[in-house]
Amino acid sequence: MTPPDAPHNRWSDLDRPPLNGTALRRGLLRPDALWTSLEVVESTGSTNTDLAGRARGGAADEGTVLVAEEQTAGRGRLERTWTAPPRSGLFFSVYLEPGDIPVERWGWVPLLAGVAAATGLAKSAGVDMSLKWPNDLLVTVEGEERKTGGILGEFAGDGIVVGLGINVSLRADELPAPTAGSLALAGAVSTDRETLLRAVLRSLEDWYGRWKAADGDAAASGLQAAYAAGCATLDRTVRAELPGGTSLVGEAVAIDGDGRLVLSTEGGLQQPVSAGDIVHLRGAAGGLT
Repeated sequence: MTPPDAPHNRWSDLDRPPLNGTALRRGLLRPDALWTSLEVVESTGSTNTDLAGRARGGAADEGTVLVAEEQTAGRGRLERTWTAPPRSGLFFSVYLEPGDIPVERWGWVPLLAGVAAATGLAKSAGVDMSLKWPNDLLVTVEGEERKTGGILGEFAGDGIVVGLGINVSLRADELPAPTAGSLALAGAVSTDRETLLRAVLRSLEDWYGRWKAADGDAAASGLQAAYAAGCATLDRTVRAELPGGTSLVGEAVAIDGDGRLVLSTEGGLQQPVSAGDIVHLRGAAGGLT
């Protein structure tokens, strides 16, 4: 890992200036804030891997934020890769310790991060955002829903590391897949990454505070309703492809109290599906849904 906050060629791409770690710390680290430390590194394999390692070694406090200008081995769910040009997006992980909240409710934390990111980006980038259950951020590009971000949560130490990867300024010829998008391609009014990162972290602090104050109760904190309101998966017929080659087709009708997607299948049965059971979630015709 390269030294923090010291890119070797800060101005190699004037359209993609480096993050100013000092300014970010000045704006986000306060005595009463959730965020306790923030480090920007030029390049690393995966911020989640790095921060989870620190947490397991007892070297991370709650509120630690690790940001990379470039990830060379970024990971999504099911070990899918996430790649993007340097300084073209936001690639960061945070460490949270829910403490006395029952561990069975911790599964809401990645979903909470999705609500927080969508809320923060909608305000700061001026782009309509939606959520694809369980962990994708969607924007509309040329009339089509495109994935512009992903979220990955993993237990580490006494808490959970949540990583976010968000495509900010990627051009059409830089997209990793036809189903991918970026805030710029969705018509963002701002692609200033410092502005966007501050907005997402402040939104995450707000939602995490509400959830903790409600003892992790997603309904009481408003999180369950907020997620459902922003979830593009609901009210659509989808196919959940499960491990072992089986699949389940039904209408996505609800997000239950455990954060599971509830499918209404043929015969009127309602079947909850957890994120851990999903290999792919597609439209019944094979689309992005």
